[in-house]
Amino acid sequence: MKYLIAGLGNIGPDYEQTRHNIGFMVLDAFAKASNIVFEDRRYGAVAGMRLKNKSLILLKPSTFMNLSGNAIRYWLQKEKIETSNLLVVVDDLALSFGTLRLKTKGSDAGHNGLKHIQDLIGQHYPRLRFGIGSDFPRGSQVNYVLDEFSDEEKKLLPERFETAVDIIRSFCLSGVNVTMNQYNNK
Repeated sequence: MKYLIAGLGNIGPDYEQTRHNIGFMVLDAFAKASNIVFEDRRYGAVAGMRLKNKSLILLKPSTFMNLSGNAIRYWLQKEKIETSNLLVVVDDLALSFGTLRLKTKGSDAGHNGLKHIQDLIGQHYPRLRFGIGSDFPRGSQVNYVLDEFSDEEKKLLPERFETAVDIIRSFCLSGVNVTMNQYNNK
């Protein structure tokens, strides 16, 4: 069985450590923990691995956030992966910093990356929402998501990444419902 794990973010050094790139950061943590390396491929950086009897493809789209759907649709079709076996890792302003929530489907909630994915493949696909908080003045949302985490948040990220990696593994090995029951209440 194949899975596509897509972390959303923007390419380039200017965006590397920003809140909006949390999807890339989680996939980097997963790759490091699994001792695998990303390669530049069509529509993004891609890494492949086996997890027991599962085949995982990790994708960091190179299309920039607002066109993430292009890369995800391409890799779903190329690898013949069902949308139920897609997991999109995305930043979420509505969740406090570090909160992790797995969902089976949902709206784009104003997130341009999710909106583009939804436009191309619908909204019925699992996503792992990583809370980045919303501690910004009115009208400063763009600056907030494109800014780096605070020093205090940076200290907490490694533990949150470890939990996110565990969630991804559980999603692939045990399924979305078991994983939601196990992790969404923490």
